[in-house]
Amino acid sequence: MRELNLDRLRTLLAVADLGSFAAAARALHLAPPTVTLHVAQLESRLGTRLLHRAPAGVTATSAGSVLIDKARRLLAEADDLLQTVRRQVAGRGGRVRLGASTGALAHLLPQALQTLAAKHPQIDVQVAVVTSEEALARLAAGRLDIGIVALPQAVLRGIRVQAWRRDPVLAFIPAAWEPPRHVTPAWLAARPLIANDRSTRLSRQTAEWFAAAGERPQPRIELNYNDAMKSLVAAGYGAALLPHEAGAPMPDARIALRPLKPALWRTLAMAHRVRGDDGATQVVLEALLEMRAPRG
Repeated sequence: MRELNLDRLRTLLAVADLGSFAAAARALHLAPPTVTLHVAQLESRLGTRLLHRAPAGVTATSAGSVLIDKARRLLAEADDLLQTVRRQVAGRGGRVRLGASTGALAHLLPQALQTLAAKHPQIDVQVAVVTSEEALARLAAGRLDIGIVALPQAVLRGIRVQAWRRDPVLAFIPAAWEPPRHVTPAWLAARPLIANDRSTRLSRQTAEWFAAAGERPQPRIELNYNDAMKSLVAAGYGAALLPHEAGAPMPDARIALRPLKPALWRTLAMAHRVRGDDGATQVVLEALLEMRAPRG
């Protein structure tokens, strides 16, 4: 026996607490020779006697007393660990690792996390800021439980991508520019632009929207933080194309929101492993899926 065995430690504690090998055997539902063997294995492993055997009963040696004190704390922590895992599997608690872009974090996730905290306070959702590609890679590697990703995405074995929300992409324009009621690629391309970072799916979508109309504008700056982009729009630095979720607060009064012509949509999905790991992950998925937006 190379390492200390928790079952043998439990046996030692039972013998010390109950004062006899026979009483410990009855309490643990073990055969008396098994109890004797467990204690003998511990003593052999540690190279010292742990219990004094006497007709009046069994007592701990000085070394045994030290081990018993430490073992109580160790076994209590082990029991707590098992309970934590059981709560995770049953969906009553545990940790869920979720990856999302800054856009989803800004408005969508806070609503779901608030609901989860009220209904399932023992579930700890740990959020990482990642792109869609990073989220899928981490899911495949087992370093993420749920990813909020922009569609379309390549099919990955063992990963399910479940459509979630479809929100319009709108033009965020400095109000001083007095934009038209509907914004076209030609009108926007003639003005200073603030674009999403090229690593994002939204950047590729907006580039395709411009290209379909024969426009290839060069942005003044590229960012991956929607709030920072909106601040620059409010300051008159340029216009931006960003998703606007139903129920999201209206932007700064210095920003005019305009629909696009032709319309452009940002579609998000929930990505997770096909074989669900535990109940806690399923609870978080269900809470997020309740936030579906109209897809029309």
